[in-house]
Amino acid sequence: MKTQNELRTLLRSIDHKGYPAYKSLAGAWKFDRYALVIDHVQGDPFASPSSLHVEIPHSLAKFPAAYYKEAHARIALEDFLVRQVAKQFEQYNFKAKGSGKSGLLSISRCGQAVLERSACHIGRDGVEVRFHVGFPAFGRTINAGELDKILFDFLPRCVENSLFYARLDAKKVESTFFLAEDQEALRRILKEEKLVAFVANGSVLPRKSGISDLPLADSVLFNSPETMERTFRLPHRGEISGMAIPEGITLIVGGGYHGKSTLLEAIQTGVYNHIQGDGREFVITDDTALKLRAEDGRSIRNVDISLFINDLPNKKDTKTFSTEDASGSTSQAAGVIEGIEAGARLFLIDEDTSATNFMVRDEFMQQVISRDKEPITPFLERAVDLYGKAGISTILVAGSSGAFFYIADHILMMDCYKPVDITKRVKELCGGHPEPRTQAPGFAVPEFARTLPAFRPGRRSGGRGGRGEGDSRHEHMKTKSFGLESFSLDREEVNVRYLEQLIDSEQVTALAHFLRYGLEEVMDGRKTVRQAVQAIWGVWDKEGWKPFCGSFVPCGLARPRIQELYACIDRFRG
Repeated sequence: MKTQNELRTLLRSIDHKGYPAYKSLAGAWKFDRYALVIDHVQGDPFASPSSLHVEIPHSLAKFPAAYYKEAHARIALEDFLVRQVAKQFEQYNFKAKGSGKSGLLSISRCGQAVLERSACHIGRDGVEVRFHVGFPAFGRTINAGELDKILFDFLPRCVENSLFYARLDAKKVESTFFLAEDQEALRRILKEEKLVAFVANGSVLPRKSGISDLPLADSVLFNSPETMERTFRLPHRGEISGMAIPEGITLIVGGGYHGKSTLLEAIQTGVYNHIQGDGREFVITDDTALKLRAEDGRSIRNVDISLFINDLPNKKDTKTFSTEDASGSTSQAAGVIEGIEAGARLFLIDEDTSATNFMVRDEFMQQVISRDKEPITPFLERAVDLYGKAGISTILVAGSSGAFFYIADHILMMDCYKPVDITKRVKELCGGHPEPRTQAPGFAVPEFARTLPAFRPGRRSGGRGGRGEGDSRHEHMKTKSFGLESFSLDREEVNVRYLEQLIDSEQVTALAHFLRYGLEEVMDGRKTVRQAVQAIWGVWDKEGWKPFCGSFVPCGLARPRIQELYACIDRFRG
C-alpha cells in the first residue's frame, strides 16, 4: 500500500491537467491511523461524485467488542457511526471550491429507523466507512489544491472525530448499545409470549408532518388499556409496560382523525428498530409483518388467488392468475397470497387503502347479488382460517362495516389518540344482531411451486460496479432508482410506491441490485420463486454487498427485508 505522501505527490503532479487524470489516484493509500481507498473516480465534475472508503483496524478504533459482537448491536453501532460522520461532513461540505459537485462530502442520510447500510461495516478486522467526494475542478481542469484540502485536512478531522472510540461520547455509544440490546430482547419476548406487536406506554406515535418522520411535539402520549397492558423486564431499561397485541385478529376502530391509521403506521414501521428520541423506540412488531393494500394496475404473474377469487365470467384461471393490469380486488388477493409465500406471520390492513369488494360484502348486497354470481370470497370470510390454519394474524383498521366485529379477538377504539379496549362491550352488542357469514369453505394454502422464466440479458462491454446513487452500471444491466417510487432495470420499471414498509430510498436502490443479481445469476427457469429468493438472500448473508455491486461496494445502499425482495420479484414485468 502506498503512503499518504506518495498520494500528495501524485496529486500535485496532475494539477491543472484534464479531469480524467484524477483516475490515477484510484487505489489504497496508507495514512497515519487509517487507510484511504479511492474506489471510483467520477468522469467529470458534474457526474456522480467519486466513491471512497476508509479502513480503521480494531486495534486503533478501540470500540468494545461487545458493541459489535451480535448482529443487532453491530448494526446499531454502524448506524451511530454513519450519523457521526454525517455531522462532521456538514461542517466541510463544499468548503473546497470548484465547478459542478466540486467539494461535496456526503454519506448516507439516516432517518429515524436503524438500517443496515453499505455506508459502514464493522467486520472481523476493523471498521470500514464508505462515502462520496466531489473531486474539485475549474471547468474540467483539475484543481489539486482544493482536493488536497479535502484529503489531507477536512477528511482526517472528520475521521478522527467520528470513528475512534476515544474521541466519542462514551455514554452515547453505550446508550446506543443498550437500546439495541433492549429492542432485541423485546423482539424475543414477542415470539416467546405469542405476541405480534408491543406499543410501550409513553410512546410518541404521531409524526411531525406527512413529509417528516420526526416525532410531533406536544402530542398525546400512548397509554395502553389496562386489559391489554403487559409488563416485561429488559436487560438495561428494566421494567417496561405497554399494550401487547396477541396473535389472532385485532380490530382498530374509531372516529375519523382519532389516531387509527397513526397507530397502524407505527406498528407497520415497528418491523425496524428506531433511534433514541424517536418516540417509537419500543414500538416493536413481528419483523415479518406485511402491510397489504389494493394496487390497481400492478402486474401479477402465475399467482393462485383462488382462495379469494374464483369462477370469473371470462373463465380465466385463478389458480395461475396473470395480468398486466390488476384490479383493486385481484391485486389485494395476490398480495395476500404473495405475503404467505414470503413468510409473513402478520398482515396489516387499513380499510381506507383496500378494495371494498375484496374486504367485505354485507348481507343486503348478498341478497341482491347472489353468491353464485359473485366470484370474490371476501377477506372477512378468510381471516379466521388464515390465523387458525395458516398461523397468520391480522391487525385491521376498519370503520365502514360492523361485520368485522364478529371475527375479531380484540377490538380497540381510538378516542383522541387514546386506545380503549371495547372487546367485551362490542361482543355483547353482537349478540343482538344477526351474525353475518364469517367463514367460507375450501380454505387451502397454495403449494407455491411457481417458477419464473429464465432471464438472460445481453452482456455489455465496459461495465462497472454500481455507485448506489440512483444511477449505476453493471456488467449486464443498467439500474436506476427513483426515490421511494420505483427503480428500473434497463428499460423495465418496477413500481414500489405501494410497498409502504420501504422507508428509505437506499433500500430501493439495494432492491434494484438484488433483483438484477437474481435475474442474471439465479433465476434459471427451474427454481421456484421461494428458491430464487432464498438463494439471493443466502448470498447476501454469506458475502454481504460485494456480489451485488460489481467492482466495488458503494455508499448508498440499505438492506431491505426479504418480504420486499419477494414483492419486487412479483412486480417485475420483464
